[in-house]
Amino acid sequence: MDDELFPRPSAEVAPGAVHVPGWLDLPAQRRLLDACREWARPPAGLRTVRMPSGGEMSVRTVCLGWHWYPYGYARTVVDGDGAPVKPFPAWLDTLARDAVARAYGTDGGDEAYDIALVNFYAAGAKMGLHRDSDEKSGAPVVSLSLGDSCVFRFGNPRTRTRPWTDVELRSGDLFVFGGPSRLAYHGVPRTFPGTAPAGLGLTGRLNVTLRVSGL
Repeated sequence: MDDELFPRPSAEVAPGAVHVPGWLDLPAQRRLLDACREWARPPAGLRTVRMPSGGEMSVRTVCLGWHWYPYGYARTVVDGDGAPVKPFPAWLDTLARDAVARAYGTDGGDEAYDIALVNFYAAGAKMGLHRDSDEKSGAPVVSLSLGDSCVFRFGNPRTRTRPWTDVELRSGDLFVFGGPSRLAYHGVPRTFPGTAPAGLGLTGRLNVTLRVSGL
């Protein structure tokens, strides 16, 4: 929150995993939210993902650049309306590289970011512990939060069980994980409905995850 007595500092949660609170100011959050609303429109719009087990994820998702489905990537929405996936805009690559530079204090690397997964969390939605392991590249994952705050559970690369660290992510926060933490298990066990900034105009939580496919 902007009126906090003590601003939240950046923190390395695990080796290669960095939380940068409030990286996006409110105007930048609004611009990203406006883009998410356009991306969510059909065709190739926001969808509910069905897992191979038959269960459905409680978050709804839209993809850019490459379409993610359990467990792979395609150029069309193979588990939905079959439409071509929406293009990945160049400005998202710039944003991802800037994010990596801010988190690590280095440049954004040589590989171009070409995947975005936009996840929408309505009240009660959650994400189980999982690894982002369907990409061929080991470039850092960039995660941006909009709207309601959440508990982000960041674990380890070996197991879904402890040790893990719970981090509160708020609207505008940046989380980058790469290097030894690139394949760490992570998830969202809960959100906090009604905590989005009043001036943002969003009910619920959006998470924009940017990745390098290596495909």
